[in-house]
Amino acid sequence: MDTDVLVMGGLTILMVAWAFTKGKDLPLRGFQVGFGLLQEVWLPLLLGFCLAGLFEVLVSRELLVKWMGEESGFQGILLGWLVGLLMPGGPYVVFPLAAALLKEGIGVGPLLTFITAKSLLSPIRMFTWEVPFLGWAFVTARTVPSLLLPPIVGIIGQRLFTLFSRL
Repeated sequence: MDTDVLVMGGLTILMVAWAFTKGKDLPLRGFQVGFGLLQEVWLPLLLGFCLAGLFEVLVSRELLVKWMGEESGFQGILLGWLVGLLMPGGPYVVFPLAAALLKEGIGVGPLLTFITAKSLLSPIRMFTWEVPFLGWAFVTARTVPSLLLPPIVGIIGQRLFTLFSRL
């Protein structure tokens, strides 16, 4: 069994026990809320996994490694940055795709850059939510440093991953 499953299962059991101490009906209510969330996200999650699978079979590993592999250097970082900035979709799309990319041989630096750019800067989120609620001055002040951060995370993160892998 995967360690992640064991940790999540253990945390779930602990939360059920804690909820039970607060009220006998709370564990059931908690599971009902959880299944309600699952009903809301199952389709985007399924489509994200399908997208990752299709990407894996449609984009050749050789091309991917050439453009964004460990040896791609700063070119891979820049490409990860650009793809992360332009790609639509939320975490349901990004993380299954990121897992497929890592499995196919994408470099850690470009992948970290991609995830960071996607997480920090989403043009759709910016224009739909941030500007209307927070205004241009705030969004610009947040966007400018956020544009610069993903390549830095990719460069530093790649070195840290190499160091941590040796431990």
